[in-house]
Amino acid sequence: MSLWGWILLASAVAFATKLAGYLVPAAWLERPRATRMAAALTIGLLASLTAMNTFVAGTGLVIDARVGALLAAAGALALRVPFLGVVVIGAAATALLRLAGLP
Repeated sequence: MSLWGWILLASAVAFATKLAGYLVPAAWLERPRATRMAAALTIGLLASLTAMNTFVAGTGLVIDARVGALLAAAGALALRVPFLGVVVIGAAATALLRLAGLP
């Protein structure tokens, strides 16, 4: 199959998934179990995205300034710093580590 075939197939699958979400009865979505599942999936997806963006470069695992930024942001979250402050602290940690020579 050509590249365009795969793109069209992926688009059709994404559309079908979205359509299936609209066809789910509202009563099912209002159940406490569905709410807990949706919250858990959201947290899991965010954690996996964070891990991928922190520890992967190209096709390999790396330890660089992004790890320091993640640790600094986690520390700021533990201290209950507001979200904007967490972002600024993470960015500042990355800048300082890169200034210190860490890639």
